[in-house]
Amino acid sequence: MPRWLPRAVVLVLALVACFQLGSWAFHQLIGLLVNILIAFFLALAIEPAVARMAARGMRRGFATFLVFLAVFGFAVGFLALLGSMLAGQIVAMVEGFPNYLDSVIDSINATFHTDLSRLDIQDSMLHSDWLQKYVQNSASGVLDVSATVLGGLFKLLTIGLFSFYFAADGPRLRRALCSVLPPAKQAEVLRAWEIAVAKTGGYLYSRGLMALISGVAHYVLLAVLGVPYAPALAVWVGLVSQFIPTIGTYLAGALPMLIAFTVNPWYALYVLGFVVVYQQFENYVLQPKLTSRTVDIHPAVAFGSVIAGTALLGAVGALIAIPAIATLQAFLGAYVKRYALTEDAHASTAASRPWNRVRMPGRR
Repeated sequence: MPRWLPRAVVLVLALVACFQLGSWAFHQLIGLLVNILIAFFLALAIEPAVARMAARGMRRGFATFLVFLAVFGFAVGFLALLGSMLAGQIVAMVEGFPNYLDSVIDSINATFHTDLSRLDIQDSMLHSDWLQKYVQNSASGVLDVSATVLGGLFKLLTIGLFSFYFAADGPRLRRALCSVLPPAKQAEVLRAWEIAVAKTGGYLYSRGLMALISGVAHYVLLAVLGVPYAPALAVWVGLVSQFIPTIGTYLAGALPMLIAFTVNPWYALYVLGFVVVYQQFENYVLQPKLTSRTVDIHPAVAFGSVIAGTALLGAVGALIAIPAIATLQAFLGAYVKRYALTEDAHASTAASRPWNRVRMPGRR
């Protein structure tokens, strides 16, 4: 047997063991790594405000605290207003539910010539087996819901702490990172950091602008229909539809429909139709223009990045996919040399799409 064979076997086994150990550690820490990634992008988002306040002589830690305090105060105030509104509407809906049920039963009796009564229906529902099983399952799931809520609060606290440290100690973090790199790499890291800040801020700007437009449009509809709490509902639709990916649109439209149903059941259908039509307008007209201008990426690339981010990290990946791709594209664009098109190439591309004027790189 060759002398190197035992050493090679031991080395291979050691490498396999290290790989297995690293894979196990990565899977155990994937939740923490995702939280740190979210915190990093949040710190990039508030970096311009913190840097502007620090440039005026304010301590960076105190400036970060003020920004977080403003965001926290807005979130608490909005949730308190929304909670009081929702509680009042639920109470009103529960109190008026017997009248709604009586009207439905009367229409069924008049149409199908039946003899139904609300008391009989309520009695049969209270003594049904599926209701008793549902109550038992709900009681057993209280602990699971409590654990989920506590876990969500712990994640929010973790993300908030890391975001605060990343934003407050941003210059120190960049110095520590650059101190272990050669001078040429230091310039690249600093430029990548600045690009990430600019692209993340641009993405949030576009989302905030779309939230404003969506809120104004839905406020006009709700005000015309006479739906109560129209301003709060408009803010709800604007924020939830833009900053909660994938299911944000459905969550945003469900609450105004519920409130409109308490006023008039037909109003809920009007709200549903408006939400569907506006969503198509936003997807095909508004969002491609705003996203392509603020983060400077093609709408198809933006759509594909959201799908890829969702497949990799779920809702978190969908939320940070566009700024991440925009940062990567802008950073790599500096290393891709572009050439002016020849006259034949320009004429060929222009002739292939006579219906659309295309601004070519390097030409005006």
